[in-house]
Amino acid sequence: MGLLELIILAVGLSMDAFAVSVCKGLAMPRITVKKTLIVGLWFGGFQALMPTIGYFLGVQFRDKITAIDHWIAFILLGIIGANMINEACSNDCEAESDSLDVRTMFLFAVATSIDALAVGITFAFLNVQLAFAVSFIGVTTFALSSIGVKIGNVFGTRYKAKAEFAGGVILILLGLKILLEHLGIL
Repeated sequence: MGLLELIILAVGLSMDAFAVSVCKGLAMPRITVKKTLIVGLWFGGFQALMPTIGYFLGVQFRDKITAIDHWIAFILLGIIGANMINEACSNDCEAESDSLDVRTMFLFAVATSIDALAVGITFAFLNVQLAFAVSFIGVTTFALSSIGVKIGNVFGTRYKAKAEFAGGVILILLGLKILLEHLGIL
């Protein structure tokens, strides 16, 4: 996986967290640097942790399914992308309160990073430098989540659905690219 693909993947994975961050920002009467950092750290941390866990789960099965690994990557990324597009079309804000307590943020961080777990499984079948990839995904999500809080506070949810939709399309296209490369079409 090249740097451009990793950038695209990181941005695509970040869109769920970005969307929830926009909603958090919308619910906050006043944002502070501390609140922005808390949201960014929760989402960025989990977006880095989950693909790591997924990778180590995927490594357990790598030898048994290398002949179909490209199909697994395509299907997982396609499902994740389609789910993100479906969420974008539903137009509801997942975060209605400005609470940043541990329980609330843990639940949001896990919910927005489940797709990253599945991507981590695909990493086990691809040529990926795991430490760099998960760090990059985490930092990208941290930055976009922090920005999302500010955007939500200033502009409201105007960009939430568009960001989630774009993230879904990006993941589907990335899955398709992986499949086509392995089939020798690209």
